Amino acid sequence: MDELISFLGPMGTFSHEAASLLGDDLVPFCTIPAVMESIDSGQCMKGIVPIENSIEGPVGITLDCLAHEFDLNVVGEIVISINQNLIVNPGSQMEDIKDVYSHQQAISQCQNFIRKHDVQPHYAVSTASAAKSIVGDKSKAAIGHIKSAELYDLEILESNIQDVDNNATRFVVLSKEETEPTGNDKTSIIFSIYEDRPGSLYNILGIFQKYHINLTKIESRPSKQGLGKYLFFVDFYGHYKEDVIKKIIMDIDDNTYFFKVLGSYPEFK
Repeated sequence: MDELISFLGPMGTFSHEAASLLGDDLVPFCTIPAVMESIDSGQCMKGIVPIENSIEGPVGITLDCLAHEFDLNVVGEIVISINQNLIVNPGSQMEDIKDVYSHQQAISQCQNFIRKHDVQPHYAVSTASAAKSIVGDKSKAAIGHIKSAELYDLEILESNIQDVDNNATRFVVLSKEETEPTGNDKTSIIFSIYEDRPGSLYNILGIFQKYHINLTKIESRPSKQGLGKYLFFVDFYGHYKEDVIKKIIMDIDDNTYFFKVLGSYPEFK
């Protein structure tokens, strides 16, 4: 029996497209925590969730769940180009459209198009559910993946309506298993610094410089412990089973009051 793979559903979304690159036995879940719970409980062997978008930035719920709720390993990453489409009922024209529906991020990514055509935006749970909601009403449109149109026998009236052409979303693959070094890996960690030590973050970043390791990302998130208290999410080159990365991890662990390795995984090419 093939391994079940969970993803942030429903079918017909960009998350579905990303999950399809991992396998065919896919199980949709309606929330990011539910995807993670499916892996943690053993219901699914792997899962995939969005972690950042090139326009909208980090996906906060994913980062928070990895930090506070679940002990899962990041074992892979997938980057999907996000090409948003205006989805309509067959025969609808632009002048017919009064309202447009989609997920909050998709609406945010298409602000110029929405203003240009003077249509009223409305938030939906997902791009696919938005497409389903407009079926039979030519005054309504949805924004989303071409698969959403195919699911509900709708049409694409205009393609690539996002504000920025190089719009992409990065997804991470999660598992309870670990990976072995491939020679082309990245490692993701989380840490919090001591508040009463001036230059603490500077000193942590200096550890990477000391060992000549490049960072690929650094993000901060509220730690939920009060104003001004943050968690830092860092991605860098290397695998945590390599000797130099082991030294970096030990040094960071010695200089932080919270530290967690999220996993090492092959870099997406």
